[in-house]
Amino acid sequence: MARPAPLGALGRVLSNPTVFVVVMLVITTAGLALDRYANLGQQMLLSVAAWGFLAVAMVLANRTERFQTVVVVVIATAAEVFGSLILGAYEYRLENLPLFVPAGHGIVYLSGLRLSQTSWVRAHRRWFIGAALVFLLGWATLGLTVLDRLDVAGAIGAVILAGFLLRSRNAVIYAGVFFFVAFLEIYGTAIGTWRWAETIPWIGLPDGNPPSGAAVGYVLFDIVALSLAPHLMRGWDRMRGRTEDGRPSREPTEATSGPG
Repeated sequence: MARPAPLGALGRVLSNPTVFVVVMLVITTAGLALDRYANLGQQMLLSVAAWGFLAVAMVLANRTERFQTVVVVVIATAAEVFGSLILGAYEYRLENLPLFVPAGHGIVYLSGLRLSQTSWVRAHRRWFIGAALVFLLGWATLGLTVLDRLDVAGAIGAVILAGFLLRSRNAVIYAGVFFFVAFLEIYGTAIGTWRWAETIPWIGLPDGNPPSGAAVGYVLFDIVALSLAPHLMRGWDRMRGRTEDGRPSREPTEATSGPG
């Protein structure tokens, strides 16, 4: 007998990658718009909602994806503390680190992953990656020529990200994450939810608002997650002494996370 879908009818609807991406895009867009006018207490309520949405997404994810998402959230949160609170490369509206941000990183990762798993992208992988490259390098070029702020740091990040898109076996996942991040960065800075410094502190490189290469950080988080997740799963199984279904654990095969 087939196992029922998690979360019933909601789970069956959100199991469609295209629907999942659209729903998460609407949720994050609305959340950032509300945060633009929220005080600290209201921001806490938005953070609770964000973690709730991530919990739903995790229930719908498979085991490998859950481990990957946990790694992304942990690494990205540490990077946020350093990049925003210590380095000062960017600043959130209330000069804090909103608690919805770590959950947001998990949502962004799963949304980018689901985008790479849609039927259109599966059928047009090269076109999808090529479109990401054109968008990325075009943005970087504009940041070095005609945009209001010179974006040298972003251009460097864009070149690094382009290298991953051209050479990585997971390039389609990175392209999905790039598109999701690009939209959120452009939207979030446009409405003033956060703002990037004009130059990168300690380094002095001019930076855009947002920088064209901002997504390279997310991709680095993803690389760590894709690399560490199988090892963490094996360690977790050894620690428990059994597999998820209760049988004695055997050395699991490395799972992949969708196409790429």
